Amino acid sequence: MKQTIRFNRRLALRSRASVVGPKEGKGPLGWCFDRVLEDDLLGQTSWELAESEMLRQTVLLCLERGGLHPDRLELLASGDLLDQIMSSTFMAREIGRPFMGLYGACSTFIEGMILCGAMVDGGYRSNALCCASSHFCTAERQFRSPLELGTQRPPSAHWTATAAGAALIDAEKSPAAARLTCGTIGRVIDYEVTDANHMGAAMAPAVGGKDYNGMSN
Repeated sequence: MKQTIRFNRRLALRSRASVVGPKEGKGPLGWCFDRVLEDDLLGQTSWELAESEMLRQTVLLCLERGGLHPDRLELLASGDLLDQIMSSTFMAREIGRPFMGLYGACSTFIEGMILCGAMVDGGYRSNALCCASSHFCTAERQFRSPLELGTQRPPSAHWTATAAGAALIDAEKSPAAARLTCGTIGRVIDYEVTDANHMGAAMAPAVGGKDYNGMSN
């Protein structure tokens, strides 16, 4: 089964940007992020609008670092965890550029990189920006219990990150810190994990590349 594609052109990762919430900024990787928010509501009237604003700031920061004006962006591919990818859709409305909405849960960003890479590699676009976001408060409302209910969380429950990331891809020959050469498209494998609070069990096989019997995927 052919899962990996190799791009013909030496695609450049022209710039990248990340914006995270206060909790993520205090973690061991806090120094890695470009911007740490002091308030995860960002002055908005809802968590969903806050996530969209966080994503918008990330996109604009990525474009600024890549020296590209928003009007020159040829493709914007973005996704999040909400119904009808509302955070990405509202953000794309503000940016006003050609938009492709994605929903791949934790794979959304890599899915966006492969898609944008293919569009630039094929000559359909000269540049493309992929991005993705999540927000703890919106994800809890979407998948489990709204925070307003005060539902007690089990000790094993994981926290969805409050974060957004973006990367700008082009095919220019000028020096770049990193380049995109290939991409592997994954398969859906059901490990029959039934505990909705045990995200680690669902994620571990994808991260480690092995199933529970130690067999390589």
